[in-house]
Amino acid sequence: MASSDTLFQKGLPADLDSERLVLGAILMNESAFIDVAASLEKDDFSVESHRRIFERMLDLSTRGEKIDRVTLANELRRFGQLEAVGGVSYLLSLDDGMPQISNLDSYVGIVKDKSILRRIIFASQGLIDRALIGQDHPNELLQSAEKDLLQLGDSRTSQSLITTGQVIENYEGGLNAFLDPSRRVKGTSSGFLKFDNMTGGMHEGELIILAARPSMGKTALALNIGQYVATHPTDPRAVAIFSLEMSNDSLLTRMICAAARVDQIKFRTGFMQAEDRRKLQVATSQLVQAPLFVDDTSDVTLMDIRAKLRRMQTEHPLGLVIIDYLQLMSGKGKQENRNQEVSQISRGLKLLAKDLKVPFLVLSQLSRATETRVGDHRPQLSDLRESGSIEQDADLVLFIFRPEVYQRDREDLRGEAELIIAKQRNGPIGKVKLVFLHEFTKFENRMDDIDGDDGGE
Repeated sequence: MASSDTLFQKGLPADLDSERLVLGAILMNESAFIDVAASLEKDDFSVESHRRIFERMLDLSTRGEKIDRVTLANELRRFGQLEAVGGVSYLLSLDDGMPQISNLDSYVGIVKDKSILRRIIFASQGLIDRALIGQDHPNELLQSAEKDLLQLGDSRTSQSLITTGQVIENYEGGLNAFLDPSRRVKGTSSGFLKFDNMTGGMHEGELIILAARPSMGKTALALNIGQYVATHPTDPRAVAIFSLEMSNDSLLTRMICAAARVDQIKFRTGFMQAEDRRKLQVATSQLVQAPLFVDDTSDVTLMDIRAKLRRMQTEHPLGLVIIDYLQLMSGKGKQENRNQEVSQISRGLKLLAKDLKVPFLVLSQLSRATETRVGDHRPQLSDLRESGSIEQDADLVLFIFRPEVYQRDREDLRGEAELIIAKQRNGPIGKVKLVFLHEFTKFENRMDDIDGDDGGE
C-alpha cells in the first residue's frame, strides 16, 4: 500500500492548462466543439468544474444553441452550477486574451492522454485492492485486468472520419494503383481453389468462423489450411495454432500424416511400409522448417492469446491465427450467462484480429438443431451455438457438411464434403465442394476444380 500512497501524494496525471485552453478555444469559436467532442468526453477532464462546463456545452450543442460566455453562464445557472465552477469570472478567464489556437488537436491529445493515464491508475488500484483482500481467484483478477485494458485500448484507438479522397491519397500508389485490379491487396490463400475464388482469400483483420457438428472435420480442415499457409512454396507465412482440445503431439501427428498421405491408424499402431516411413520423414522435415507454432494450453484466455501473439509478431510476421475452438475459451470476469461470455469472447477476437491485422480462423460448435432437423441437415446461421453475436462479429461464417454422416448406407456419398459460405461480409455466399480423405483426415480440392471446372454454387 505504501507505493500507492506515494502515487496519490504525487497527484494524478493532469494538465489543467491544456484543459483550460480546450474550453477557451470552444468559447472563442463554437465550431471547435464538434471536433473536440469527437475525441473527448466530460470524464476526460480532471477537475469537476471543467467536467461541468463541458457537459453544459454539450447540452447547448445538442439543442442547437450558440455556445458563448452568456449562454454557457445561463446554462450553468439553470443547473445551479455557476458558482461551483468559479462563477462568471472563471468563464471569462478561459478565453480572455487567448490568441487563435491553430493546433487545438495537440491540446485535445494531451487532455486525452492524461485521462487514459488516470484510468490506468484507477484500474490498477482497484486490482491491487482486490488482490490484497484476497476474495477473488487469481484467474478472475487476470480476466478483470484484461477487460479493463481492452476497454482502455478501444477508447484510445478512436479515429476521425476521413473523406473518400483521403482514402485514395493514403493508398499506396495513389488513384492509378487503387483502380488497378492487379495491384489490389489479395488475401492469404487457403489452398482450396474455389473457396479462394469466392472470397479472394483470407484477409487481414477478418474473423472467420468455421463451424460444424462433432466429427465433421473442423480441426482437420483448419489444420489443412494452416499447413498450406505455413508451407506455401513461394510465400510461406507464420501460423499460430491454439488448440484447447487436442495436445501438441496429436496436432503434429495429424499434420504429418495429412502431409505425407499416410493412414493415421497405421502410424499410431506402427504397421507401416518402408515407403510410408519415407513419406513421413519428408513431411516431418517440411513441417519442422515451416513457421508453424502451436499452443495446447487448455484454459487459454483472450489476454493470453494477445500476449503470446504480440511476442511472436516481433520475430515472425503472422499470416494466420487458428483457435480450436471458441466455446472452450474462458471469458473475462463474471457473466450472467454463457451466451454473454461467448459474445464477449467473439467480440474480443474480432478486435484482436483487427488490431494485429491478421486473419483469425476460429472454430465453433453447432447446436443439435442440424441433427433433429427433418430433411436437409445442412447447417444454418441460427445453429451457431450459444451466441447470436458470433454471426454478428464474423466477417466470414463457414460450415462443413458431409452428407455421408447422415446417410451411412450410401457408399456413393463417401468422401463428399461441402464447405458452405453462409455469411461473407464482402462477397457472395454459396457452396464449395471438396473431397474428404478419411484415412488421412484431410480435405482436398476436387479434380474438376483443379482442372478449371466451377465448383462454387
